Amino acid sequence: MSSSIPKEIHLLLDSAGALIVFQEKGAPWAGVLAFSSEDLAREFCRISNLDAAEVAAISTGDPQAVAGLIASIKRRAIRNLLLDLDYKTGACTQIDFVGDSFGDPIARQLTPPVHH
Repeated sequence: MSSSIPKEIHLLLDSAGALIVFQEKGAPWAGVLAFSSEDLAREFCRISNLDAAEVAAISTGDPQAVAGLIASIKRRAIRNLLLDLDYKTGACTQIDFVGDSFGDPIARQLTPPVHH
C-alpha cells in the first residue's frame, strides 16, 4: 500500500469512457479506483473480474489536470480516490479531495468481498 501520492495515477475507464468507482455498502460517497501503476490496475481487473475497457493515466504533479479531474467528478457523489485497492483484503490508501487538489493519503480498510 502506498503512503504517498505517486507521480502518476492510473484510472480505470468503462466502455463509455466513464471512470470506474467503488462504493461500500451503505456509504454515502464513492471513491474513484486509482492505482500507482498500470500493472496494478490490470491485476485488480483480473482478480475482481472487472471488465474495464482501458486504463488512463494522469500526472499528479500537474495541478490543472488534477483540478480538471476533481471538478469533473465532484458533481457526482464521489469524494476521494481509493489508491491501490487490494480486492482480496480491502486494504487501500484513501486520498480525499481538498478543494481542487488532493489531500493527504491515509490508510483505509474496506470490507473485502465475501467469497462463497
